[in-house]
Amino acid sequence: MSEAAAAGGNKEQKFLKGTLILTVSSIVVKVIGSLNWIILSRVLGGEGIGLYQMGFPIYLMAITVSSAGIPVAISIITAEKLARKDYRGAKRIFNVSLRLLFLSGLVFSSALFFGAGWLIDNHFIRDARAYYSIIALAPAVFFVTFLASFRGYLQGWQIMTPTAVSECVEQIMRVITMLFFADLFLPYGLTYAAGGASMGAGVGAFCALLVLMWFYRRLKKRLAAEMEAQDTKAEQESAGHIIKRLLKLAFPVSLSSIMLPIGANLDLLIVPQRLEVAGFDVHHATELFGYLTGMAVPLVNLATIFTAAMTVSLVPAVSESRTLGAKEEIRAKVGLAFRVAVLITLPCFMGLFFLAERVAALIYNAPGAAGAISAMSIGIVFLGLHQISTGILQGLGYTAIPVINMLIACVVKVLLGWHLTAVPSLGIIGASLATVADFAVAMIINLCFIYKFTGYLLPPLAVLRPLFASCVMGAVIWGVLRLCDAWGAWALPVAMGAAVPVYFAALLVCGGLNKDDLGAVPFVGPRLLSLGQRWGCLQK
Repeated sequence: MSEAAAAGGNKEQKFLKGTLILTVSSIVVKVIGSLNWIILSRVLGGEGIGLYQMGFPIYLMAITVSSAGIPVAISIITAEKLARKDYRGAKRIFNVSLRLLFLSGLVFSSALFFGAGWLIDNHFIRDARAYYSIIALAPAVFFVTFLASFRGYLQGWQIMTPTAVSECVEQIMRVITMLFFADLFLPYGLTYAAGGASMGAGVGAFCALLVLMWFYRRLKKRLAAEMEAQDTKAEQESAGHIIKRLLKLAFPVSLSSIMLPIGANLDLLIVPQRLEVAGFDVHHATELFGYLTGMAVPLVNLATIFTAAMTVSLVPAVSESRTLGAKEEIRAKVGLAFRVAVLITLPCFMGLFFLAERVAALIYNAPGAAGAISAMSIGIVFLGLHQISTGILQGLGYTAIPVINMLIACVVKVLLGWHLTAVPSLGIIGASLATVADFAVAMIINLCFIYKFTGYLLPPLAVLRPLFASCVMGAVIWGVLRLCDAWGAWALPVAMGAAVPVYFAALLVCGGLNKDDLGAVPFVGPRLLSLGQRWGCLQK
């Protein structure tokens, strides 16, 4: 049987294993992407990068409308079928979604290709030289949409390795193609070089599709016996019913994806304007806006890679337990997810809070960004728990609730941002606090609904113990930075190197990390547990 169907392992450990796999792949993808951006910027220059970027908002909107939310919907319904051992039903879900996304991808890909000239003629794209960048992205829309069905189906089996491997392959091939064609066409001008760079998205998506098809064929062969054993005369859902359910689940998830660029555009409209009201000139207001959106927010997103990955793993895991009516199992998975999220996000918040000035200077060469970064640091906790709670609600089948909560939180953000950013003593810190409030409000409302549906409430000690350990860690970071102040940039890795063991030691002392939690962590957990018991830190 497949790794998803193998019933030997602990179910909680299974979704944590998937989380770790996706986390590692996300880190690899981001590192490769960062290196690529540096090299591509040197090849194309500022003007070439501008041409390359002009087509991307249209491309992102196309793939959002054509496929966003569908993988989540497929994974939910697939997990339901597999919980009932209905392998033929799961296969039918995949077949119907595959045809649906093939047509959807073809329509939106064609629209982007043939509509590129119209976008330029009607001045939606201001620079006509971006034409080749736009049409070069059209094939990527088809492949990204089409492969979404494979990712959703395999995630429904709770097999996260295909998603992780395909994401890494996609990024690697995308980068290689971008750099190759950008350099190849550069002698013909920036117009063609930018178009060549855009070809990387399609090549990367095509290679990712091949990887997912390979994993799918492996799973299909292993399931042959189970499929044959099932009653072929059993009634199957109609394609229309499946499509209706897929769209019903996927539409709210798509809306939540659209909420992110909407929020960014609201910041663009509000923050610079209100900074000017606070007394900053246009140039300074633009600089401060860059500190928030280009420096502080990316760091918060980077610190929540693990919780974002856990969200993907949680959806089918919770959906499976819901289908079986296993309420205690749902609470166990929810509890473990929240405990692990708190254990990771709290020290990340504390570390970024104390290291904000050093990080701003070392990474961005912009010490002025320290205020926005430190104010945004608590957002790591709220965003991480919001991601987890969203995944839980989606797994429970309530995909619309997190979107409504995001809308409510967005209103709060706009109101607070409008007032706090205009306060001269706050400025960009006020805008940062408004963004943090956005995360917090969405998280709190999600938690209320989770309590309503599952009866689970995060125990106070599950937060207080990691918070205590994080405070101890923060004090150590502060002390190291004071002692090593003359070391300059080297003080940062020294402080981080001291912080990690101190945090885990403090957790063990205050009882924030027990042998059950440690043993549930795949790969490294049992080894660390054995080592801790050998040293007498944990009771056998």
